Amino acid sequence: MSDIAWEEPFCAESSNCFRLGTDGSGNAYIAVAGQEHLSISDSREALATMIREIKAGKADHLL
Repeated sequence: MSDIAWEEPFCAESSNCFRLGTDGSGNAYIAVAGQEHLSISDSREALATMIREIKAGKADHLL
């Protein structure tokens, strides 16, 4: 596995903390803080699109 540079955790009000990371090959990662070994990965563009869609409310039905 490539070396991943993880950002500081982002924590919501209910203490759900997530971390975003990137590697030298241009891949992006998202994981629950403390469980980075179970991260999902895709291109930076794909994960950025997912985050924008979530922020736009397109995943609200999952709540």
